[in-house]
Amino acid sequence: MGESVRLCVIGAGLSGLAVAHALKSAGVDFVCLEQASDVGGLWRRPQAGERGPGYLSLHLNTAKALTGYSDYPMPASYPLYPRHSQIAAYLRSFAEWAGVLDSVELGTTVESVRQEADGGWTVVGRDAEGTVSSRAFSHVVVASGHNSEPSMPALPRGAETFTGTIHHSVDYRDGSDYAGQRVVVVGLGNSAVDIASDLSRHAGQTVLSVRRGLHVMPKQLFGMALDEIADAPWWISMSLEEQRRFIEQTLLVARGKLRDHGLPEPDHPVFSSAVTISDEILSRIRHGAVTPKPAIEAVDGDRVSFTDGTSVRADALVYCTGYRMTFPFLEPGCPVGAGGSVELYKRVVAPDRPGLFFAGLIRPVGSITRLVEAQARWIGRLATGAAVLPEAEVMHKEIAAYLSGVAGQYGRREGASTQVNVAPYLQELREE
Repeated sequence: MGESVRLCVIGAGLSGLAVAHALKSAGVDFVCLEQASDVGGLWRRPQAGERGPGYLSLHLNTAKALTGYSDYPMPASYPLYPRHSQIAAYLRSFAEWAGVLDSVELGTTVESVRQEADGGWTVVGRDAEGTVSSRAFSHVVVASGHNSEPSMPALPRGAETFTGTIHHSVDYRDGSDYAGQRVVVVGLGNSAVDIASDLSRHAGQTVLSVRRGLHVMPKQLFGMALDEIADAPWWISMSLEEQRRFIEQTLLVARGKLRDHGLPEPDHPVFSSAVTISDEILSRIRHGAVTPKPAIEAVDGDRVSFTDGTSVRADALVYCTGYRMTFPFLEPGCPVGAGGSVELYKRVVAPDRPGLFFAGLIRPVGSITRLVEAQARWIGRLATGAAVLPEAEVMHKEIAAYLSGVAGQYGRREGASTQVNVAPYLQELREE
């Protein structure tokens, strides 16, 4: 496998721990830097009370059998869709089982990562006591995720007059914090429907403001988890158009038209944008616990007006409008290029920065775990010299071809460049 190398992994969440396990198995000397006080990433934050994208009602949207690590399944006692605290406990037990905890430095914030003239990498970090250290590495793996900088749209006209509170979902923890209040949730992604459903059990009134229709899918169809369907040979054998027809007809039978629930119909076919997965939101709407509305037109004091001419009084606005893809410790243009797309060879390698890798910077329909494990094994082989990369020109051509294909299916929206189809991508990584 070649000589051992000193490698830095940034982040000790699901992806970072998968990389750590693969590196240890490959005999690679590494250190993992994690800014939190424990491993587990976003899954441990709700219980820890830390700022982040997690909230107390957070559960898996993917089946535990395909979300657990291949060498270390989740406990049989766990439900099909475990809650955040169970996932956090599982990730820590995995780190203990894999024997990687001694290589994780907790409470360490990475401030900068730069490449030196000799090709090596310098990582500057600050520990919990504020001590700054600078260390040299031959390789760096970024596995810190990208849900850290909230994306807030331009606020509606009159927002400065709003007498209530305006928050992003990054600061949402529990519906009980809004007990008795009138709340407007903005968005229709996974966080928006989770938070609206949670709020509806505590708030005096819950309104869901939706600008653009998205495909809302239950966690299971025909008694199978969605990621189990995505893994089935009969599904993989279908063309994209066949898959779309199958899902759209199935959804029509399962829940009817979204407009029947007061939500806008999607203006795009399924699998041409991220889908929203929820077993609850349509039920909460049908039961009158959540009231759907179109986009916010204006705000005047405590009154929020919508584009259909209706209005409600509100005590709080919660924007569930996603996150910007930022890596503040890296120089601009890496890995997000000038066009706003992630530019990585096989979604892992920065072609013009030898020794810099990314793990988990992908968005599949279904669980990410198997894909990250495959990425991690490949990174281990590259770090030890057991695998080699093509010339930069070849990598750039692959990136251009991939981005062109993704744009054809998903368009050029922010984040579309990280979409991957599970089976073909796994095959690509196995071939590498």
